[in-house]
Amino acid sequence: MTEVATRRAGAREWAGLGLLALPTVLLGLDLTVLYLALPSMAADLDPSAAQALWIMDAYGFLVAGLLITMGTLGDRIGRRRLLLIGMKAFAVVSVVAAFAPSAELLIVARALLGIAGATLMPSTLSLISNMFTDVRQRAVAIGVWATMFALGMAAGPVLGGALVDRFWWGAAFLVAVPVAAVVLVAAKALLPEFADARAGRLDLVSVALSLAAILPGVYAVKHAATHGVDTSTAFLLAAGAVAGVTFVRRQRRLVSPLLDVTLFADRAFSAALTVLLIGLVGVGGTMYLVTQYLQLVEGMSPFTAGLWMGPPALAMFAAAVGAPLVARRVRPGVVMGVTLALSVIGYALLATAGTDDAAAVVAGFAFVYLGLGAIAALGTDMVVGAAPAARSGSAAALSETVQELGIALGVTLLGSLATVVYTTRVAAPTGVAPEDGALVTDSLAGALSVADRVPAEVVRDAQDAFTTGVNLASAVAGAAIVAASVLCFVALRRARPLGQ
Repeated sequence: MTEVATRRAGAREWAGLGLLALPTVLLGLDLTVLYLALPSMAADLDPSAAQALWIMDAYGFLVAGLLITMGTLGDRIGRRRLLLIGMKAFAVVSVVAAFAPSAELLIVARALLGIAGATLMPSTLSLISNMFTDVRQRAVAIGVWATMFALGMAAGPVLGGALVDRFWWGAAFLVAVPVAAVVLVAAKALLPEFADARAGRLDLVSVALSLAAILPGVYAVKHAATHGVDTSTAFLLAAGAVAGVTFVRRQRRLVSPLLDVTLFADRAFSAALTVLLIGLVGVGGTMYLVTQYLQLVEGMSPFTAGLWMGPPALAMFAAAVGAPLVARRVRPGVVMGVTLALSVIGYALLATAGTDDAAAVVAGFAFVYLGLGAIAALGTDMVVGAAPAARSGSAAALSETVQELGIALGVTLLGSLATVVYTTRVAAPTGVAPEDGALVTDSLAGALSVADRVPAEVVRDAQDAFTTGVNLASAVAGAAIVAASVLCFVALRRARPLGQ
């Protein structure tokens, strides 16, 4: 990978970075702000267990499915222009989500937010690559960007809990409105426009193939979690694989591909993407389970649970800021590998926690977040730095695709695994109404909703079953993180310290 130091950024560029931090924080917030609002929202909208998962991850899946398309579209129509279009759409749909009267409409609104969010993420990161062409300054700027995204993810549960306690669950969505207003007013003064005149037309067939490669696999995971592995699961996975192979072959033939697949020839590029994917799967799933544990097992209010998530947020923030500074002297692969190894301690704590171990659960999640902060900052810089300026939108989109897809898959895979454990261990209690028994066996939230109509031991057994599900999911995630740590030491060992 060859880097050429060019013009150093000035005050306008750094002010522009501050402006780009706003939609970046917002995107992180929107991924996690519902984690502590979910019980309150469930009480209001009464979603099924499957609908609750769709509400949580419809946003992330649509973002992941469209990021490549939107990153390339920004290269063609202008990255600032796409950012402004996305900000307007994000604000409008956020208002719709805030006042959604049913679970079905909220799922649709979350999906539309995902489409709008897909325009924002590659726009922010690729604009940074345009504004900061000096190698060291770009590393610092991407570190700030990753820190802001991590800060948004970390602050989401805290803010969501506070808003739910003070107002109602829909207030969590309205944060987007003032952020959009600031960005729309200041963008033209602080952000440059960039469009690649040689990019060619957007290939709609490639867009369709990219969606056909991602979405069937995602749905197959959900279907398997609900109905078990059957012929439908196999068909969906096979359809996604065929579409993926066809997509890659088409990109190799096109003069102006939707995705420059030759980027994967760079070993550090491919390895960094893999580490980001594995790391975000672990974080997305464990955050979903930890926030539910604090409220449904420990009985905390949303605001109290949000405060307990404060220490993990500080750990993530410290890692996201500190990792790029350490990586100026120590090879980035070593920094990432060490922090991921430390995060395994957190997964071990979560895998051994009981029903009265809030401190151990929060401490464990702090270690998990520590690893995320480092790989988000350093992995993103490796991915974006591997691409030429004209393809930075595509590279930024790839980086964000794997991170968004990782979080959404984490919620689905680990959340579904915990659900399977729960439904396997919890039987319908005798002597209660059939509809109450169905709620008990469906989810812990359902069991708590009828706690006054079932024996106390039924609720305790349900909490024990949920905690066992958290234990198993954390153990599985921890094993994957061990593999990711080894990959950092092996595949990224030759990546030089930042700026060299």
